[in-house]
Amino acid sequence: MKLGKKKTLLVSFMLFSLFFGAGNLIFPPFLGQNAADHTIGAFIGFLITAVILPILGVVVVAKFNGLDALASKVGTKFAFVFTILIYLSIGPGLGIPRAASVPFEMAVAPYLPENAPLTAYMLIYSLVFFLAACWLCLTPQKLVARIGHFLTPSLLILIVLFFVSFLFRGQVAVADAQPAYQNFAFMQGFVDGYQTMDTIAALNFGLVIATTLSSLGLKEKKGVMRYTVVCGIFAGSILTIVYLMLTYMGMASSGVYAIGENGAFALRQIVYQVFGQPGAILLAAIFTLACLTTCVGLINSISLFFSKLYPKLKYRTLVVFISIFSFVVCNQGLNTILSISVPVLNAIYPVSIVLIVLGLTDGLHSRNSTVYPLVIAGTTVVSVIYALRTLLPLGIVDKVFSFIPFYAQGFGWVCVAIAMYLLSLIVEKIKNH
Repeated sequence: MKLGKKKTLLVSFMLFSLFFGAGNLIFPPFLGQNAADHTIGAFIGFLITAVILPILGVVVVAKFNGLDALASKVGTKFAFVFTILIYLSIGPGLGIPRAASVPFEMAVAPYLPENAPLTAYMLIYSLVFFLAACWLCLTPQKLVARIGHFLTPSLLILIVLFFVSFLFRGQVAVADAQPAYQNFAFMQGFVDGYQTMDTIAALNFGLVIATTLSSLGLKEKKGVMRYTVVCGIFAGSILTIVYLMLTYMGMASSGVYAIGENGAFALRQIVYQVFGQPGAILLAAIFTLACLTTCVGLINSISLFFSKLYPKLKYRTLVVFISIFSFVVCNQGLNTILSISVPVLNAIYPVSIVLIVLGLTDGLHSRNSTVYPLVIAGTTVVSVIYALRTLLPLGIVDKVFSFIPFYAQGFGWVCVAIAMYLLSLIVEKIKNH
């Protein structure tokens, strides 16, 4: 069976919207502003972790019929722990609350009257936000139509309007790159892509897209995989174009404004320059739409996963529970959420990348029973140690690990993963003999 062009486009729009949330808005302009005259190298690195790997992740998860099946290649205990950790971190523990708090603190709070009770405003905003997300998720069969027909086109129109207006009216001045980008622009851009959380999110969304395609009439595995790839390529192309626009605006304004704490500061300055005070409405609309669609996708995928894992837990009950829990967490403040996100992402992002790569090349080592356990174990150890060094002093342990090539730049796991892969080949050869 073939899927019509209209349905293919709608599913592609849905996948784009699932990915494009809070981090996708604020980190590209922040990268452009910091990388400045080294933006090209940094942007290429950013694309790998923010576009290419997420799309490949969707394809791999669809291929294995779920993250738990892919992770079970490492071991049943790892599959359980890693899958739960991924769903909780990208979901109610971190990702979903961030999706609600970012648009408020970055696009609403700065424009409220001075001395306004921010806590009360945040409570009202997040309540409306999660009520809307919960309502959309309660009827998952209508998600494709609602997101594809209205939410995504509205979001893209607003972003294009913003970019075109900047081209004609924006002030342009490119500064020198910040120290972190002068010598390692590609690597820094690669690590910056972690902040979008999309490679981790892809491990959730792969099952959502496969389920959506099946509900549209594609019953054969081959057809589902084919259209997953097609929709992934189309969604990835849209993401790349949007990232180019946002990164360019950040780079072009790097010599105009002082660098703030995050990309939202740059966006606010650019919007105010191009549209004046009414631009606040445009910025708030862009942030809210982008974050709402991602929030909906996360609640839907996590509820779907746990309802299948524990049949006694009903999908609609989980949707309501996750919405309420995320509402409580998001009102703890964005800074608290972001302070937790960096070490968590440094710990689990490399493991997710390696798992996706192994899944894509599964046919090459399908008979090697040690490749998944050894490579994932090595990657996990290095990633966790690197994440812990940002939280507490590790003394001799950190000194020992610093001998690993590119460890200081957050890439020590690459060399270890390659070494463990080669070791698995040796172990397998010994076992065969």
